[in-house]
Amino acid sequence: MKILAIETSCDETAAAIVEDGTKLIASTIATSKELHEKTGGIVPEVAARKQVESIVPVIEDCLEKAELSLEDIDKLAVTVGPGLVGSLVVGIAAAKSLALVLEKPLIPVNHLVGHIYANWIDVDKAPEFPALVLIVSGGHTDLVLMKDHGKLEFLGGTLDDAAGEAFDKTARLLGIKKYLGGPELSKISASCEVNNIQGVLPRPKIKDEDYDFSFSGLKTAVKRIAEKGNYELESLANEFETAVVDVLVTKAIKAAEQYKVKSILLGGGVAANTQLRSRLKFEAEKLNVSVHIPEIAFCTDNAIYIASAAYFNQTEKDIKELQVDSSLGIMDMV
Repeated sequence: MKILAIETSCDETAAAIVEDGTKLIASTIATSKELHEKTGGIVPEVAARKQVESIVPVIEDCLEKAELSLEDIDKLAVTVGPGLVGSLVVGIAAAKSLALVLEKPLIPVNHLVGHIYANWIDVDKAPEFPALVLIVSGGHTDLVLMKDHGKLEFLGGTLDDAAGEAFDKTARLLGIKKYLGGPELSKISASCEVNNIQGVLPRPKIKDEDYDFSFSGLKTAVKRIAEKGNYELESLANEFETAVVDVLVTKAIKAAEQYKVKSILLGGGVAANTQLRSRLKFEAEKLNVSVHIPEIAFCTDNAIYIASAAYFNQTEKDIKELQVDSSLGIMDMV
């Protein structure tokens, strides 16, 4: 089964064709990142306007790469939330139009659930259930118990800043980069040979019994050090990154032990973080639990995992009733 998926939850305009939920046939992504770099953040109206311009060329390019026509597509899928309202409208309108004209089913997909399914694309072995899922992105940080496809149990999430948001805001306050500076902060962290301030930053909620997260206080602690002006950028960046990863890995491993899972899955933009990937694998090996981490290219927003999620969770909906739900979270799927 070939599914054409459309993803427009933020500033990217993406389309992908995936066969049987696991085989990537083609993918195309257009972004308005360069416009948002000038303003130091995403302007929703600007993002949506660029998506209106890009949506048709992106779909056409994806089909051309796949050497397929719309008639060759079996079903369509689209992100319905969470995300920017205007951006979601663009993708949903395009998907509904195609579904109506082609008279083919349309599957709505939760963007966060989509991130999970990056772990099913072009892999030798699919994750086993039950699985623990750690979704870490710019807007969300969630721990989810996945008992099977479509059977999710929310364990905990961030109470304030998401991990990716904390990375980007910390990079901004340290003067590293105004917009999406998290990856640059990680590069600086990796260049640190000796962390001279190891342990100086807090590890919020790391010893708490629950599975919730909180990173706003950590960001504030960095700000206080930065304001004093007496610090090495490499050490502070490394200490911040290590503090975030300490919390994420500790909570994930604790949940994996408690729920006796067979697999741990990582998803979201921060899943590309090198330290997080390596340390999660290292700790999981002690439990004899397999770790599944998407390729770097599949971590950021794309339509590939939207198509995969649609295949494994084929809950079709009346096209006329399908609409935006920008506040949709992972808790709404359990």
